[in-house]
Amino acid sequence: MKVSAPDGVKVYNISSSKSIPKWLSDSKKKALKKNEEYRRRLELLQDFRFPAACQRIKVTPDQQYIFATGYHPPMVKVFDLANLSLKFDRHLDAEIVDFQILTEDYSKAVFLCTDRTVCFHARFGSYHKTRVPRFGRDLAYAPFAAELLVAGSAPEVWRLSLEEGRFMAPLPCRSPAVNALGISPVHGLVAAAGEDGQLECFDPRARTSVGCLNAAAACNAPGSELTCVRFDDAGLHVAVGTSTGLVALYDLRAQHPLLVKDHMYGAPIKDIKFHSAPGDGMGASRRVISSDKHIIKVWDASSGAGFTSIEPAEGDINDVCVWPGSGLIMAACDDTVVQGYFIPSLGPAPRWCGHLEGLTEEMEEAAPAVYDDYRFVTKADLVKLGLDHLVGTPLLRAYMHGFFVDNRLYNKAKSLTDPFAYEAYRAARVQKKMEEERASRISLVKKLPKVNTKVAARLTAQQAEVEAAAAGDAAARAALKKKGLLAPDGQPVAPNAMADDRFKAMFEDADFVVDEEADEYKALHPNAGERAAHKREGDRLLEEHFEAVSDDEEGSDAGISEEGSEEEGGSEGEGDARAAAAPRGGKPLRGGKPAAGKQAVAKGGSLKPSGGVDKVRGKQPAMYAARDISSFDAYQKRESRGDVFSRPLSERVGDGGTTTGTGW
Repeated sequence: MKVSAPDGVKVYNISSSKSIPKWLSDSKKKALKKNEEYRRRLELLQDFRFPAACQRIKVTPDQQYIFATGYHPPMVKVFDLANLSLKFDRHLDAEIVDFQILTEDYSKAVFLCTDRTVCFHARFGSYHKTRVPRFGRDLAYAPFAAELLVAGSAPEVWRLSLEEGRFMAPLPCRSPAVNALGISPVHGLVAAAGEDGQLECFDPRARTSVGCLNAAAACNAPGSELTCVRFDDAGLHVAVGTSTGLVALYDLRAQHPLLVKDHMYGAPIKDIKFHSAPGDGMGASRRVISSDKHIIKVWDASSGAGFTSIEPAEGDINDVCVWPGSGLIMAACDDTVVQGYFIPSLGPAPRWCGHLEGLTEEMEEAAPAVYDDYRFVTKADLVKLGLDHLVGTPLLRAYMHGFFVDNRLYNKAKSLTDPFAYEAYRAARVQKKMEEERASRISLVKKLPKVNTKVAARLTAQQAEVEAAAAGDAAARAALKKKGLLAPDGQPVAPNAMADDRFKAMFEDADFVVDEEADEYKALHPNAGERAAHKREGDRLLEEHFEAVSDDEEGSDAGISEEGSEEEGGSEGEGDARAAAAPRGGKPLRGGKPAAGKQAVAKGGSLKPSGGVDKVRGKQPAMYAARDISSFDAYQKRESRGDVFSRPLSERVGDGGTTTGTGW
């Protein structure tokens, strides 16, 4: 079901789903069961189509059946809305010009054909045929007088009494021919639209003309034909359509139109309907639905302001049927399928197709409105693009927490603020492609991802604890229980996010990098800043009071981890290395304080700490040596001697070489 939003009003095309021809073989029909588009198709009614095209469509007064006529071959179909399917179809000898439903249900109908015949049909089939003197153009039924009125290429309107079963005296007209007829449902006034632009009204009781108006000249279209006429439900207003695409709305008490609506196509008006949804009353919310062969326009009856429009792409429009008091519009076009449109803002869905309400609500929730020509940006995006000075101008339309901006303006601003965006995007795509190709190679060492490496390291360590706990390690089980990752039955419940495809982009796409300096991260992890500061201070003191010693023998014993294992566990032994270099308990390194003039040496861990890398050889040091005895004492006290070295030598000698610094 396709959706469009002309003038900001959503219009759902119900008949836009895929359809199949009847002559398709059974094997191909079975193959369509695997077609997702065909399986998700939506049909308003079963077999709601014709071999060539549809001409007319109407609803019975009890709103339980739909009549539709088509041609090639001439036929009529009646659909039962209780079963949402075809009730019956009948073929006629000639094409149908117009038809009228004579009863509340489908049992009696009359058809005006192109061969001048008037065919009466009953429940069982064709009942009677008669002929009119000239070719008929329109058909109307006056239920209060039981008379059938036929207009044609003659200056009169023929009256056929269904009560007496004979033709009555015709109604004489001033126009040389009558194109359309209209009967008011309130007072029974009959209006005849002439081909010379004259609108003539008759009282069926007097059978004479009660008034005549040159409606075409009154709406500034002299010489145009009147192609259709319609009374409203109140009986005080009448709308006429011209052959030049104008719709004029008249008050019966005035000679000048209240307003004139131009379809802007210059094509003859096909049909006019008055519409009012339940609860609207007869006030300003009443709307007019007019159509020509190109477009269906919905506009306000009081101001003429356009509400929305529908332009079927399947062929010319022949007739329009508006379901009373609802937002459902059915259009008979030069197409095999009868087109159906649902406008929720025009009215609710009819009871027999109430499922349309749920479908449209699901579509609105599942897929928000996306505009091809506009892009949604936030206030922060506007500042980055340098467009924040346009706030309040027509170039930006405020919507929710941001704005809609034209795509052309957005692309121009984007290219000016970031001219190398495409090159960066291309380089990222190339890098991603190369990583995908490398992934297929045989890898001996499992590396951590380059994106969110710290998060991946924590998840890997957590998964190792889970595996150890599953193997029966009591320490791992205690650690998981402390973290709340142990179920009441004793089984670990920590999921492996790195193995879940839903979180795959978190470790591949740089847009998902966890920024530990962001305010949101600090709010969720209030102690993260203190731990980071503690770690940085420890690294700084280690680098200030000790120096890295390169020892080939001990370096070979300690071993240098490969690149893969370095990335995988690079943050594992940093605290161990510092603890081995200077224990917090104040115990001397290597059994006691080093003597003056000698270096205190500490064995380093197998992983390199921050700031302690041998930059010349590119390897981590195997040992750390204190610079002097005062540095060793200051490190044990967690003090910095930076201010001591900034003082003159005489002052330092006067203090006896003691260190004074800021406590940590």
